[in-house]
Amino acid sequence: MIVVAGEALIDLVPQGPGALADLKPALGGGPYNTAVALGRLGSPTAFRSRTSYDAFGEALLDGLRRAGVDVSGVQRGPEPTTLAVATLDAAGSAAYSFYVDGTADRLFTAPAALPAGTRAVSFGTCSLVLEPGASAYEELMRAAAGQGLFTALDPNIRAGLIPDADAYRARFRSWLPSVTLLKLSAEDAEWLGGTPREWLAAGPPAVVLTRGGDGLTVFTRDGSEHSVAGEKVDVVDTIGAGDTVNAALLHGLSAQNALTPDTLAGLGADGWRRLLRFAARAAAITCSRAGAEPPFAAELGELGALTDL
Repeated sequence: MIVVAGEALIDLVPQGPGALADLKPALGGGPYNTAVALGRLGSPTAFRSRTSYDAFGEALLDGLRRAGVDVSGVQRGPEPTTLAVATLDAAGSAAYSFYVDGTADRLFTAPAALPAGTRAVSFGTCSLVLEPGASAYEELMRAAAGQGLFTALDPNIRAGLIPDADAYRARFRSWLPSVTLLKLSAEDAEWLGGTPREWLAAGPPAVVLTRGGDGLTVFTRDGSEHSVAGEKVDVVDTIGAGDTVNAALLHGLSAQNALTPDTLAGLGADGWRRLLRFAARAAAITCSRAGAEPPFAAELGELGALTDL
């Protein structure tokens, strides 16, 4: 079981570039997208969050159920669902504005226990910024690491939500001893400051850096560095691409029984490159269609077969 912990929200997705494009509501949130992508790839997945009783909240849970994700531990509340309004530039790259005051997901409380059979827990995005939920997710992250579970972190920076950048950067560094796999974009890395080697020294055995269409690179604690090129695709938008990478990495590692720090270190150059190519292909499919619509295993062709990982 892979547990994904974090926000579920509604993306208002523009149907074209510019600030005044028509908006279409879509299910979203970085952790939510990661959970859906894992479910579609066939990994046993559970979601831990807090959702509204409103119509959007019900739709979010239905989307998880359709992907085969366990939602039995999702907390509920009467507060409204968070909204994220995306704006696309001419290249399809998305920027976001958020409506988060008094919403249900930020009132998450840390569960007393994780599902039986949990092997990994994934964290990231707005849920690690907005209090009081951020402290609860942080508590869960440290508890999971303390139990020896594989922990994945994608900070997925949304600068407009962060009132004190320096305080957040310090908090990010404080998480690293509890992180097994750090995945972040080149833009996130620039905003956070530091380098993959500095982050590795602070705790994670591996750091994966994404560079959009230019591909992915993994840096490992033994000093190795492995890269793959991005998959060429006609980009509709980039919404959910990074979340798909998260899911593909976790799914592939699970398929290789590599969801521990020791087995992660033993992947080697060939294992890492196969895994990164799988993640790049999955992200390319997501970018080829509007909104966060990650692929199903069957859409990935031979890279989707576990024996090819």
